[in-house]
Amino acid sequence: MSVLHQEDLLQAIDHTHRQMMALIDDLSGEQIEVPYEKGINPPIWEVGHSAFFYEYFLLRPLYRVDPIMPGYDPVWDSFDIPHRERWSPGVVPGKAETLRYYERVVQETIDRLSEKGALSDEESYLGQYAIAHQQMHLESLIWCRQTLGFQAPSFAKEPTPSPPADAPGDARIPAGTYRIGVPVPEPDARSVNFSFDNERPGFEMDLDGFSISKTLVSLGQYLEFVEDGGYTTPEWWSFGGNYWRRHFGREAPIYWEKLDGDWTVRRFNQIVPLDPQAPMLHLSFWEAEAYCRWAGRRLPTEFEWEVAARGPEARKFPWGSEAAGNSHAALECHPAGTAPVTAYSGGASPFGCLQMIGSAWEWTSSQYLPYSGFCVDMYAYMSTLQFGDHKTTKGGSCATSFSLPRNTYRQAIYPDRTDQFTGFRTCAF
Repeated sequence: MSVLHQEDLLQAIDHTHRQMMALIDDLSGEQIEVPYEKGINPPIWEVGHSAFFYEYFLLRPLYRVDPIMPGYDPVWDSFDIPHRERWSPGVVPGKAETLRYYERVVQETIDRLSEKGALSDEESYLGQYAIAHQQMHLESLIWCRQTLGFQAPSFAKEPTPSPPADAPGDARIPAGTYRIGVPVPEPDARSVNFSFDNERPGFEMDLDGFSISKTLVSLGQYLEFVEDGGYTTPEWWSFGGNYWRRHFGREAPIYWEKLDGDWTVRRFNQIVPLDPQAPMLHLSFWEAEAYCRWAGRRLPTEFEWEVAARGPEARKFPWGSEAAGNSHAALECHPAGTAPVTAYSGGASPFGCLQMIGSAWEWTSSQYLPYSGFCVDMYAYMSTLQFGDHKTTKGGSCATSFSLPRNTYRQAIYPDRTDQFTGFRTCAF
């Protein structure tokens, strides 16, 4: 690997570290001690777990570093400690001790990766993996803030995106043979074309022609469904959807509230008027499915979604081969789900679809399953525990890090969940 790649990796570690600290430093003592909630983790446990991942998968195997916090592997390993136990003060160390551990691991990682003039492929690959893992936990810290009504992250911005596109309507995707996923990388090339095991091995797939919305479903579009009795008409909901609706007693999307006759939405700790141009967020799969039935539409399969994003030349990103910038996508809370669904014309796919990266994780109709020939990667639980009972979502959200999503990226989300930044677009029958 070149010196430039080494510098990029070190900069990515530093940027990710600074964001994690920004998500911790402005929390009060009361906010650090969050109540138990099924969909989140305590912020301090997230910090220790992220450090453990660097230590366990990079520092120990590559540099033979002794355990930095002896005896605490079962506490920081998410597959050893039960979820509820992460709230236990007698089990999980306090903020000061955890931050000392985290900062020592980060510094040790930077020091080791800086020792040589260039990184080996293994160093580069494991470094990218550990960064990507931490970025996933940055996103979970952000949805923790939304879930609990905390203030928006300090790095959240409201930049002016590229001019809105004249995008209403569908993009027509012609029938053809398209590339799905990524090839299994050669050992000496995997650090150059980083991917997770669930994106591999790539394959070609014959698809019939289909039409897909150029934009995400907006708040205004979903409001029509709500006000047409969408949550009180069982016929729009599947068996699973009706069970979910009754179980949670939901009469409108989470975070929606009608005040003085007008709908509002809670964004972090702010109650704001419903903006009909903004994308729908925090929807369960069942709600997206019910809307589609009401609208006479359907959800795309994950393969249709990927083809609409990649185009016939199988692009890495909808706009090409370069990583996202502020003109391409709403990521890292730049902005946090408030840009119009017709914005970011600079990030359009070859077929004219907008915001396929960023803004909202997009529900698909596909179960989250391995591709034929799947081989588990270094982290055995990155994908395997979710296969079968989760749905595949695509694209990343407004809370996802800039360097994490790509067209082939697959995220597993349980269909009941509404805490994550999930939305959808629709297809014609």
